[in-house]
Amino acid sequence: MIGIDLLIAQTPGVDPIDLERWILSDWVRPEKEDGRYVFHAIDVARVRLIRDLLDDMKLNEEALPVVLVLLDQLYETRRRIHEVGTAISLLAPEDLRFRLLTYLADPKV
Repeated sequence: MIGIDLLIAQTPGVDPIDLERWILSDWVRPEKEDGRYVFHAIDVARVRLIRDLLDDMKLNEEALPVVLVLLDQLYETRRRIHEVGTAISLLAPEDLRFRLLTYLADPKV
């Protein structure tokens, strides 16, 4: 966990005023401890993503919330798929796992 000053120092191109706006817009969701923002690694990654989308990819700021929602949905879907894969590998009988892998390798079969 890091504070806002260290985040700004470690993330070139991020302005404190912009970061505050991103927090108020709920694009970044740091915790608060003793009235100060505390950023976890996921928050730092989100800040860098927003900076990259706006600066490097020249994304329009009005489009940013839509892109962030879509990315959040994508990451959640990937997480759930991983959970399903883990559950199958732990709980499904070996013959079912083999049939699933065969089907995933070639759905035409």
